[in-house]
Amino acid sequence: MSTSDVQRDLILLVADHQIEAAIQGLLSRPRSLAIRPLNAVIRTHPENDPGCYLRAHDLLRASRIRYAHGIVIFDREGCGNEAEPREALEAEVEERLARNGWGDRARVIVIDPELESWVWSDSPQVDRVLGWTGRMPTLRTWLTETGFLKEAETKPGRPKEVMQAALRLVRKPRSSAVYRELADNVSFRRCVDPAFKKLTTTLQTWFPPEEHSSREDSP
Repeated sequence: MSTSDVQRDLILLVADHQIEAAIQGLLSRPRSLAIRPLNAVIRTHPENDPGCYLRAHDLLRASRIRYAHGIVIFDREGCGNEAEPREALEAEVEERLARNGWGDRARVIVIDPELESWVWSDSPQVDRVLGWTGRMPTLRTWLTETGFLKEAETKPGRPKEVMQAALRLVRKPRSSAVYRELADNVSFRRCVDPAFKKLTTTLQTWFPPEEHSSREDSP
């Protein structure tokens, strides 16, 4: 198959609407990602994390002709096989995709343990989006004082529960809009999560920028 015959650059199959919102925000900033603008489609799997883990190859089989590349994204926690490390889960699903017509054109991103791992950078934008701007103690101080953030850790061990607790304190609902706003504003350079790095490296390899931009990433 020639990629010149493909109508779109990329299809992404994700586990839920929170991941969908985050990816929409990421792809809206191609210069910050160091990629070219993409013609991409995002779909959510009706069976969430277990569906992405077990049946992504079935749902994406027909799409292998219409898209140059595919990416599957889901959380390790909740996928049904939490005993396996994320790298093993990624390799397993990538193998099934390859056998079902994608070859080396598909990648799998397993977030360990869950999407909120990408939230906890030290960017002031995290405080703002989560409703903590101007509060005392600051968000990072609160994380430490409550024991949610241990010494030498860069993010809480239970990122989703901690994010829910932080939002409850300021009476802000946990919605897809929060994830979209974070992805729209937080600097990608501040996220050192391995799954996030795999995603950005994959996109940069497949879709290099058409020309270099001098635009600075946001804080």
